[in-house]
Amino acid sequence: MQKLILDIIEEPVHLVSRTMINIDEELCDGCGACISPCVEGALELVDGKAKVIRDELCDGAGFCIGVCPTGALSLEVREAEPFSETAVTEHKATLNLNYIPQICTNCGVSEETAYLIPVKHKGDSIWFCTKCLPKLIHG
Repeated sequence: MQKLILDIIEEPVHLVSRTMINIDEELCDGCGACISPCVEGALELVDGKAKVIRDELCDGAGFCIGVCPTGALSLEVREAEPFSETAVTEHKATLNLNYIPQICTNCGVSEETAYLIPVKHKGDSIWFCTKCLPKLIHG
């Protein structure tokens, strides 16, 4: 009996220079706080450390950065696959998501009881409720 083997030819990956999340493994304590803010599902815990599982899933927005208690996350510009909304949609369909609600960085109120807005401030991505946001803006 003869076996037929088909070669799968993958298209070459075209890398672009873009902003991506960088994770310092020495600083990462594996708490998982960064997982939920990444609505694209680009971050997962692998062997007790946060990892960008596929470059095309990371949009580089950085909302994971502000919640990291150890400062292990930062933004960097590097060569990576382009961000793909299609890949995100396909990836999210395969996940069993256990959503962890975000909390206001200032007062601790949960998004389950208040509206939260993601804000970039002094290099960090942080969440503020609508009551605390004016304090940030006006001091």
